[in-house]
Amino acid sequence: MIRGIDVSAYQSSFETDGLAFVFVKATEGRSYINPRQTAQAKQARDAGCVVGFYHFLWPGNIKAQAAYFVEECVSKGRDLLAVDWEWTGENTRASNAEKDAFLREVKRLRPTHRVLLYCNRDFWLNHDDTSFAGDGLWIADYTTAGKPRIKADWRFHQYTDRPLDKNLGDFSSESALRSWANSA
Repeated sequence: MIRGIDVSAYQSSFETDGLAFVFVKATEGRSYINPRQTAQAKQARDAGCVVGFYHFLWPGNIKAQAAYFVEECVSKGRDLLAVDWEWTGENTRASNAEKDAFLREVKRLRPTHRVLLYCNRDFWLNHDDTSFAGDGLWIADYTTAGKPRIKADWRFHQYTDRPLDKNLGDFSSESALRSWANSA
């Protein structure tokens, strides 16, 4: 297992010591861009971390959201791309079909990138009815690190949000993660 974090505009700084990867929130819906994503990605790259970006999905306008995400995130090369599927601040959510369509559209727009589903345990168990996670599942379940309470293959496990979102990657090394990311 390798260690990583995910950050959003709330983190003006973060430590990269001992980390193999950093996911950065890039966009949300069709109107929000993380103003810190460029600096956050640079900090992660400068530390030698594998970088990923995620988009917070809203219901509706799925193709437009996918285009917005890939155009506005500062990804390079074969960075990882993920969709964050959960309840919005308005207590709505994208449907299962919309989540699947978003993953497929991002993959169509960026075929050389690994595209992942990021969701919490409740969404995976109670809202997902296709088990489609693109190239990999990133599951949020605040329990023992590396032991999410699901019966599904997963690539990343967010196990706490204190003091920030900490994750494990189910890879033997950073090199193995890099190789996987580059083989999309």
